[in-house]
Parts: sequence; structure tokens; C-alpha cells
Amino acid sequence: MQKRKIPMRKCVVSGEMKPKKDMVRIVRNKEGEVSIDPTGKKNGRGAYVSLDTELVMKAKKKKMLDQALNAQVDDSFYDELIDYIEYKKARMEIENEQ
Repeated sequence: MQKRKIPMRKCVVSGEMKPKKDMVRIVRNKEGEVSIDPTGKKNGRGAYVSLDTELVMKAKKKKMLDQALNAQVDDSFYDELIDYIEYKKARMEIENEQ
């Protein structure tokens, strides 16, 4: 059986290369709206962040997503992103237990 290639993406905060499934994609569309992309298929400029709340706090402090997406990112979006990451981590733990 042939081994499948695992798609890797680079975190805009830490600069680490990680598997795509261990990261969350943030996308800016043509209208300049920034949103979380759980499917990874939305149109627009995308940036990947590791599933780590500390890295999101670092990105918030240094406005790293603003630079990566060439758009203004509200502080409320970072809070929404932290909530999403905590939810995603909890889902991954539940799936690993089964």
C-alpha cells in the first residue's frame, strides 16, 4: 500500500511547518472581511496558525495576522479564534479517545 503525502503548511506566527490538519486557516476575502475557514476552501488570501492559544495571543500582541493578510483584524476576532482553537482541540481529544 502506498503512503499518502501529508500536506504541510507554515504557521505565520511561529514559522513552523506542520500538517495542515493541525492548523487553522484564516482567510481575507475580496471585500476585506477576515474569517475563520474550517474547511480550508474559502476564496481569498489565507494564512495558517497553529492550534495553540499562546501563539494566537502573540499574534494579537504583534498584529501578525494584519501583516499576513494585508487587512485590519479586530481584537474581537482574536478572541473568537482562541475560542475556536479550544473547541477544535477538545474535538481532537474526543476523537483520539475513540
